[in-house]
Amino acid sequence: MSASTMPLGQLLDAIHFAAFKHRAQTRMDAAKTPYINHPIGVAHILLHEGGVDDAATLMGAILHDTVEDTDTSLAEIEERFGPEVCRIVKECTDDKTLPKMERKRLQIETAPHKSHKAKLVKLADKIYNMRDMQTNPPVDWTRERCIEYFAWGQKVTDGCKGTNAKLEGILDGIYAQGPFGNADKH
Repeated sequence: MSASTMPLGQLLDAIHFAAFKHRAQTRMDAAKTPYINHPIGVAHILLHEGGVDDAATLMGAILHDTVEDTDTSLAEIEERFGPEVCRIVKECTDDKTLPKMERKRLQIETAPHKSHKAKLVKLADKIYNMRDMQTNPPVDWTRERCIEYFAWGQKVTDGCKGTNAKLEGILDGIYAQGPFGNADKH
């Protein structure tokens, strides 16, 4: 059996693919963190905090922003990683032809109807983003925008309730702290 047909080999293939696709992208924080840290972090949260060790879900986490934020197509994802991973990525991909507020509204509306595996990715994605908001907010975001993002994220993840108690508990703690974490408690 070759490395690329084993789950670990497939996961490494997904990491390599995502790293290449996101190679020129950075996060919006002051440090301009390499973007690839985000999808790797989402998979890390799933495995180490959510107890999710399903290869397709972890690969979906690694690839979840490739179609939305790079020149990757769903056909390319399906060809390289199979139909199950492609379905997860598709469910986690916004339609960038729609206005931003419509995309945000649709994330709230469609969250309860996503597959279990896509909901897992959504939960871990929001954990990563909310933690990032608390410690490394986007440099050009106002306090108000951070508060609005936090409230919107909670509405999205409320639609994923009943998916993974560990991840949901983490989000409950993050939401209880607020968008600025413990900095607002002093």
